[in-house]
Amino acid sequence: MSTQDTKSLWADAFSRLIRDRWALISLVIVIVYAGIAVLATIGWGLPDWKTSQASEYLPPSAQFWLGTDLFGRDVFAKVIHGTKIAMSVGLVTSLIAIPIGVFIGAIAGYFGGWIDDIISWFITTFSSIPNIMLLISITLIMGKGLVSVYLALGITGWVGLARLIRGEVMKHKEREYVHAASAIGGGHFRKLFIHILPNVTHLVIINTSLQFQTAIKSEVILSYLGLGVQGEPSWGTMIDDARQELARGVWWQLAGATFAMFLVVLAFNLLGDALRDSLDPKLKGK
Repeated sequence: MSTQDTKSLWADAFSRLIRDRWALISLVIVIVYAGIAVLATIGWGLPDWKTSQASEYLPPSAQFWLGTDLFGRDVFAKVIHGTKIAMSVGLVTSLIAIPIGVFIGAIAGYFGGWIDDIISWFITTFSSIPNIMLLISITLIMGKGLVSVYLALGITGWVGLARLIRGEVMKHKEREYVHAASAIGGGHFRKLFIHILPNVTHLVIINTSLQFQTAIKSEVILSYLGLGVQGEPSWGTMIDDARQELARGVWWQLAGATFAMFLVVLAFNLLGDALRDSLDPKLKGK
């Protein structure tokens, strides 16, 4: 595949993507969430969630958009801080899981034989363990906290991508451009990492969007169970706190955390579908 052909494929994918209204809306939502996460990280221009601002359990108002919690803290500020937690978990988890999945899948698919047998056995064994049980076990071993969440989600989130990459590499290694690279003396490293992997990049991009929303939901579950973020608000801890508040008619903390999670997960799902439709060569023309 020539450089010009590669550019035209990416240009075609981009043009297909920008014609999808829902994909553009989803992309804007993701960018807004990412911007909020960056601002919350540097602590610039966003409300403080730590300080008591008013009386407990004030309902939503012009001053407090999502009311206050038991300690008089601004619930909207807690939702904003939870956005930082969620986006950081999605980013760090993807940075850990995707290289692992790409490397393992590429090695298995390219070399085949006993290497593929061992890796396939390992993938099958690993994936046979219920994911939530594996996550809970890892966080219990490593201890509670955000770093444990990063590592637990990162080292369990590579399996699906590894399977996809393995299958694609097995197909690509038999194609003419790979045989041509072999004919001019290309080694295994060059054929795999210079020629084959760039042609399966679309799978990595699609999987990244899906990995993000999976990591966000998993972090919420772990924090809800008390195994995730400690000492700072995340959407999971806010939902857990809201269990006791609902009996008193205090619904705004649950509503704020749930809606914030729903919106970003939906955006990533729609964006992932649009990326698949735009980048997957099998879907061209459908």
